[in-house]
Amino acid sequence: MNLNLIIIILGIIILLLCTLLWGYQRQVKNICRQLAFWKKYDSNLMISREIEWGDIGALCDMLNELLEIRRQEKKKYLEKEQMISDIYTNLSHDIRTPLTSLDGYFQMLEHCGDEKEQKRYIGIIHERIGSLNDMLEELFTYTKLKNETYQFKMDRCLISRILKDTVFSYYDEWTKRGIEPEFDITQKPVAVMGNQEALRRMIQNIIKNGLDHGEDHMKIILREKDGVCILRFENHVKYPEAIEPERIFERFYKADEARSKNSAGLGLSIAKEFAERMNGKIRAEVKDSRFAIEIKFPVIE
Repeated sequence: MNLNLIIIILGIIILLLCTLLWGYQRQVKNICRQLAFWKKYDSNLMISREIEWGDIGALCDMLNELLEIRRQEKKKYLEKEQMISDIYTNLSHDIRTPLTSLDGYFQMLEHCGDEKEQKRYIGIIHERIGSLNDMLEELFTYTKLKNETYQFKMDRCLISRILKDTVFSYYDEWTKRGIEPEFDITQKPVAVMGNQEALRRMIQNIIKNGLDHGEDHMKIILREKDGVCILRFENHVKYPEAIEPERIFERFYKADEARSKNSAGLGLSIAKEFAERMNGKIRAEVKDSRFAIEIKFPVIE
């Protein structure tokens, strides 16, 4: 091989390497420009490339993966920010009514000379203060459950016993309202893996929702079938056509635009969070004039 041929071959190789290097540098600069644009405008565009060799393809894939993670984190942050904003907006609206009422009854109490009327006003004031406490407790529990780091201890729980104890605590309330609840509770002890306080709070919220929005009937069912615990609450409602079962567990959802003065509208959302954290499934249904909430848990020995 003569010297001229060797020089020509080396020249072609050098030219080819220079071309490849130029293309590589051009692609790197293009990626840097795309990243600068993404940083400035917080764009949803993904990083594109014209070449795959030299690990450019792997680099772009990794960058796009990181950008997607960043995008999802921002989305979660904005959703949480919106949730907090919605909570305080709705809570301030709900608190205003009992606070205005309290102010009015305090003024009447101040100018009232009749002892019987004074006692009546004091009773109403206590009731309004209790409502405010319930609202704040709902807010505290809901925000705590929405925190991904929050955990509670799971243990073997006799849900049949917890249900009976919780139902008994509402006896006076049902009597006062002239309600005779119907029970279909298995006599066999039923155990699930859960948290005793969370189960009790879940049951309380569902019963309270029935008392606040239902008519003069409530039926509570507990049975075990094929290794599954089925807990069901049924009550009659006045306007079943106004209820959207698929939205019933949304925070602040209200079917009749008249949320209870004793609630911040988070009770069923909290019940759903508790049920799902204990590996349960919860759903709502409306049939004729009957509204029902059903929860299923795996049974343990």
